[in-house]
Amino acid sequence: MVVSSDSLKSSVLLITGMSGSGRSFALKTLEDMGYETIDNLPLPFLEPVVSTYNNASRPLAISIDVRTRDFSSDNFLKELEKLTRNTRLNTQVIFFDCDDEILARRYNESRHIHPLAQERPLLDGIHLERHLMSVIREYSDHIIDTSITSTVELMGHLRRLFLQKKGPGVSMFITSFSFRHGLPREADMVFDARLLKNPFYVESLRLLSGEDGEVAEFIQKDTVFPSFINAIKSIISSSLPCFEEQGRGYLTLAVGCTGGQHRSVYIAKILAEWLQTTKNQVKLRHRDLKRGTKT
Repeated sequence: MVVSSDSLKSSVLLITGMSGSGRSFALKTLEDMGYETIDNLPLPFLEPVVSTYNNASRPLAISIDVRTRDFSSDNFLKELEKLTRNTRLNTQVIFFDCDDEILARRYNESRHIHPLAQERPLLDGIHLERHLMSVIREYSDHIIDTSITSTVELMGHLRRLFLQKKGPGVSMFITSFSFRHGLPREADMVFDARLLKNPFYVESLRLLSGEDGEVAEFIQKDTVFPSFINAIKSIISSSLPCFEEQGRGYLTLAVGCTGGQHRSVYIAKILAEWLQTTKNQVKLRHRDLKRGTKT
């Protein structure tokens, strides 16, 4: 197997671009992805900080923009040249851009002050910044335009480009519950098991739960059961890639029935066992199993 030389280098991302274009959100997203992050680092400190950074297990992301002390396009490019000469580093420049009108709207809506519009109209400050950043934009390895990009889309894009290691997938939390006691507030997806026959009305099963073999056998004999469980698995299978694409770290699935004792417990249990065969981390709980046996 041939190992890329870039894979042996320390990864450094320089985050720059237009103010209000999503740099702060990107830096926070990269931090959640395992990057060591530094915001608004003065340019004279850039090369010393990067050169002495000694954590091979965590890549580095640094935000540098017009707020930064001694900032100019010439100074930025001089510091960038120092980093690119370092054969130990894989340095990339990520430029965040956005249409001027949308930037102005974002600043007006947030009531924040543009860093270059302290003593001039907002649009003049934006135009001045664009002029200052134009040369850096040309030297960028990636240009990310957030004009019509949602935060969810931006998060997914950053993960596709810069996620260093594929993690264990979305963490799955599966809970059974009783509709009598209300929906779990944390649930992302809710499945209703009340269309299945209720073991509560079988006297020998009434005091048992969905964790018992007799109840499992009763539910499995329901003619609706095969299509019901296959439909749930199909929904989950088709949804998981979308949640991963959006950068979701966890997903809560809730399965409910009347009393939260029989049907929901069994369905939640077999879903957990099924998902444990995938790359996902799975935790199972039965919220209302101890509340009683009333139907």
